[in-house]
Formats: sequence, structure tokens, C-alpha cells
Amino acid sequence: MSLQDIIAGLEAKLNADPSKMAGVTATYQFKLSGEGGGDYNVVFTDGAAQLNQGVADKPDITIAMEAADFKDLIEGKMDAMSAFMTGKLRVEGDMSLAMRLQALLG
Repeated sequence: MSLQDIIAGLEAKLNADPSKMAGVTATYQFKLSGEGGGDYNVVFTDGAAQLNQGVADKPDITIAMEAADFKDLIEGKMDAMSAFMTGKLRVEGDMSLAMRLQALLG
């Protein structure tokens, strides 16, 4: 599966169980570097997710990583916590939002 295929299916995956993000209103910015990378943001409004390409004005959290590592993370081949601990995943902003997203994607 290509990164573009994963990004295309990500919004549906995020909206599959809105109860996991119920009550959350936040903007997640993803900065994916390397081959096939790009900037994407996900806006949660009380659990409903909207995926957009580009940079958000005022993200609550920014997650930066290599596009290949992001692909592995979404496919379950990489654990988010170990990626963070080894520096493959960098987070700026509200760390509790990162933990919520991990539960949603897991």
C-alpha cells in the first residue's frame, strides 16, 4: 500500500468509531518528510475527523516523522511509543492529544 492510499483511507479509519475521540476539538498537523511525504492536518470536532492536505493555521499538536515511518505506524508495523522514544516520531504541542490519537489508530 502506498502512503497516498493510506492517507486516502485515514479519514474513514478515524471516523470509524467517533466515540474514541468524543469531546475532542483539536487540530493535528502531520509533517511527513522524505519520499512521498507532505503536510496533512486532521481537524477533530467533537469526535468527527476531517482530513486536509496542507498546513493548518494553528494546530494544537504537530507530529513530524519520515513518510515511510508514518506508513509503518498506520499499518501497525511500528509502535508509536517506541517511535517517539527512538526519535522517529517528534511531537510539539499537547502530548495528551498524541496519546488519544494512538488509541484511535491502534
